[in-house]
Amino acid sequence: MNIVVGALLLVCLVIGIVWQLSERRRRTADLELQRTMQLFDVSLEVNSTIHKQDLLIKIMETSSRIMNAEASSVILVDEEKDELFFDLALGEKGDEVREIRLKIGEGIAGWVAQTGQSVKIDDAAQDERWSSKVAKRVDYPTRNMLCVPLVSKGKIIGVLQVLNKREDVHFTDRDLQLLESIASPIAASLENAMLYDVLEKTTAAKERMESELRIATNIQMGFLPRQGLYMTADATETTAEARAFIRPAREVGGDFYDYFRLGDDKLFFVLGDVSDKGIPAALFMAVTMTLLKGKMSPDMSPGELLTAVNQELYKDDSTMFATIFCGVLHIGTGRLQYSDGGHCPPYIVRGNGDVEQLKGKKGLPLGVMDDMLYADNEVMLDKGDRLILYTDGITEAENRQQEQYGFSRLHELLQKELSSQPAQLLEQMTRDVDHFANGAIQSDDIAVLIIDRKPNKM
Repeated sequence: MNIVVGALLLVCLVIGIVWQLSERRRRTADLELQRTMQLFDVSLEVNSTIHKQDLLIKIMETSSRIMNAEASSVILVDEEKDELFFDLALGEKGDEVREIRLKIGEGIAGWVAQTGQSVKIDDAAQDERWSSKVAKRVDYPTRNMLCVPLVSKGKIIGVLQVLNKREDVHFTDRDLQLLESIASPIAASLENAMLYDVLEKTTAAKERMESELRIATNIQMGFLPRQGLYMTADATETTAEARAFIRPAREVGGDFYDYFRLGDDKLFFVLGDVSDKGIPAALFMAVTMTLLKGKMSPDMSPGELLTAVNQELYKDDSTMFATIFCGVLHIGTGRLQYSDGGHCPPYIVRGNGDVEQLKGKKGLPLGVMDDMLYADNEVMLDKGDRLILYTDGITEAENRQQEQYGFSRLHELLQKELSSQPAQLLEQMTRDVDHFANGAIQSDDIAVLIIDRKPNKM
């Protein structure tokens, strides 16, 4: 009988042990399943958005919920300044918190960012690494906390903190392990969101710049005459026609032209080329054109005009200058007065077919020397003669072999296009240059101005 009882007790003991082991395995399996589901939950949350601010909110809300904590925060690393900062802070004092920056190594978060080690702290205020910078700003007491590094591709990009375990208990080692586990998918998603944020800002800045450049282009083109100018001298049978073309190498450029009436019998014209490209050249161009138009008067010669404008433009510390050619054509007589500030030599195409470069005394470009006196030159344009001004974007245009278009090609083209009207010649000149370039990128602004003196067909 005793043997039977003993056997039964032994069987019960074995069954109890087996049951306990089975229950322990079941609890362990339940915990692992719960942990897996929590990680899955975190992955779903952090992968539901690519926008950084939305993601930071989800990270903090999800971390607090899973860890059963009162609060959570993400503090990012600023590599350039070697600091930690709050990119997002919620609550009434969020703006104040965002102003806070911690040096790497400062405070518990700084220590985690510096060492790459996680910490579990039961009494934050008593920890020697504790910094009260944030707590003082928000008036929020921190009792206990977990802090883990956020590591993406081997680099610490920030730290994740959870504060104050609910129900007045401490965080456990298992809590720390869980937070370390969820930190991995959080870091990967955060890295992607940060890259996307940079891309968005770069794209927005690029679009804003392109919009501003389009506005600048419209403003710049507004300085230039859009239509050709026809003038007929009173009591004569002579007409003058002015037409021009411009194509900047960028959205805005430094080449410019202008033409307008001076009284009843004079046509003023100018073509210039600023030394730089882009917006700085466009600003210098705008100032130069404003001065030219504002100072020119019927009784002023081209040389006097350039002398006066140069005095306004010259600055000791300026590196900007502009080559320029301007003239006044007396339509009735054909007398052309002109002044040359270091510009490309113009061509005169005579009515009989001769093509010649216009010679004369040259001065320095505008803005190079403050006391420069510009000379006046004179030549006669007969009826049927044509004056062609251009910038070096024509003659110095390069093809893929880095050969230049040059003066000889321009000379040949002008001879071939003797009978072309001004608008046709402008189109043919740019087409010929483009054909020569054969797809090579335009490296300089292009501008051409044509002045025709011809019999009045009316």
